[in-house]
Amino acid sequence: MATEVKIPAVGESVTEVTLVEWLKANGDSVEKDESLCLMETDKADFELPSPAAGVVKHLHKEGETIAVGEIVAEIDESGAAEPAAGQTQTAEPAKDAGETQELSPAVRRLIEEHNLDPSKIYGSGRGGRLTKEDVLAYLETKQAKHDKQPEPEVTRDDSEPPAEHGLEESAHAPAPRTQPPEPKSITSAQQMIQYPEDGVKRVPMSKIRRRIAERLVKAQRTTASLTTFNEIDMSAVLALREKYKERFDEVHGVSLGLMSFFVRACTLALKEFPRVNAGIEGDDIIYHQHVHLGIAVSTERGLVVPVLRDAETLSFADIEFEIKRMAKAARAGKLNIQELSGGTFTITNGGIYGSMLSTPILNPPQSAILGMHAIEKRPVARGEQVAISPMMYVALTYDHRLVDGKESVSFLVKIKQLIEDPSRMMLEI
Repeated sequence: MATEVKIPAVGESVTEVTLVEWLKANGDSVEKDESLCLMETDKADFELPSPAAGVVKHLHKEGETIAVGEIVAEIDESGAAEPAAGQTQTAEPAKDAGETQELSPAVRRLIEEHNLDPSKIYGSGRGGRLTKEDVLAYLETKQAKHDKQPEPEVTRDDSEPPAEHGLEESAHAPAPRTQPPEPKSITSAQQMIQYPEDGVKRVPMSKIRRRIAERLVKAQRTTASLTTFNEIDMSAVLALREKYKERFDEVHGVSLGLMSFFVRACTLALKEFPRVNAGIEGDDIIYHQHVHLGIAVSTERGLVVPVLRDAETLSFADIEFEIKRMAKAARAGKLNIQELSGGTFTITNGGIYGSMLSTPILNPPQSAILGMHAIEKRPVARGEQVAISPMMYVALTYDHRLVDGKESVSFLVKIKQLIEDPSRMMLEI
């Protein structure tokens, strides 16, 4: 008896997926709910579990695009896997591509991008097969060794807009400073790109990069975007964080970052200004009772926006736990479709890369996005005196079709009031 393995519905607007890598070889035994293969959509990667225990029969090859609902494999529940001739249980270093094994598209892409010799990488897959995890572990080890050496001066790659980052380091805010930030080191991928003789390398866009491009262009074309700015004195929040960060970590087992303050401030402000948490669908305004707050994060595959569900119900510790969990999942490409869909408002933090000011782009159908920036010590007037304070510029881009200027400015002022006097967040006033 064979059980069909179909591509499930994986979220709104997703009609097809790409088979990135088989995690079980043809003829392998598999347990129920054990991962069969790695799939890629224009929003996220996900592993497809087996619906039954048995022997795997592949019906599609790696790299193929498959429609939702189509059968990708069959599980023979009556069969038993036979070991391949000469196969041993001990994993061996991977052989050269084309000799004894065919590299999966995901592995081949990493090998080519980083100009690696696959024969030097230890393969942990069946029969010494090289997996994506093997290559990533090898790169991580190689990068760690590289980091111990003095790094040459480098310039950052401006092809990625700094305003569209935030989750990876959001829990650890940059310290207030008076000097411009040192340029961040370019990634190992940027360091190791190999160019042909003419100096031009053509690489097809990934599904997620194409989707990002489509959404950004659509946002600019279909919304009446406008941005308003303000500045926030971060003294109170930084002092509170410094005072309680050790105790917070002891009690909750997670560090206290700045993002949780901004998440809490936004949820309170959105309650007061519900249209900022709304969206437009056709001729209708869609209001949301709950705040599903997205936090923009840049990964090697492109920009993703994981969503904190019901953010208004989360404690500071809950927020910090979720931020760290989603950051880890985002870096590993393990966020599921539900974690990337249904956001009602977004925060993006370009400050972790030194951005002083930016105009973030809307994430339709949301009506607003808040941009955080670097904390800088600047002279500010306090009464008749001038004081040096840690200041942050904030920006709110909003859809003027739905949100009026007075409403957007008042929303940003509310954020400023809550951050500058964090006790108001505890009292919800």
